[in-house]
Amino acid sequence: MPIIVHLDVMLAKRKMRSRELSEHIGITEQNVSLLKSGKVKGIRFDTLDSICKALDCQPGDLLEHVPGNEA
Repeated sequence: MPIIVHLDVMLAKRKMRSRELSEHIGITEQNVSLLKSGKVKGIRFDTLDSICKALDCQPGDLLEHVPGNEA
């Protein structure tokens, strides 16, 4: 997929665990894990907004488009 998710990097930079993020934004730890691994087809804007607020970052810090990186 040409979209790379850097949620694991931002969590490490903010010294936050997946469990803390899931509790803070109100989604399951399993869904955070799926987001971290990039195994999702999409993300709701309100979820992305909550993640950005919790990690004090921008969507571009979490998502990267890499052209030609097709599955």
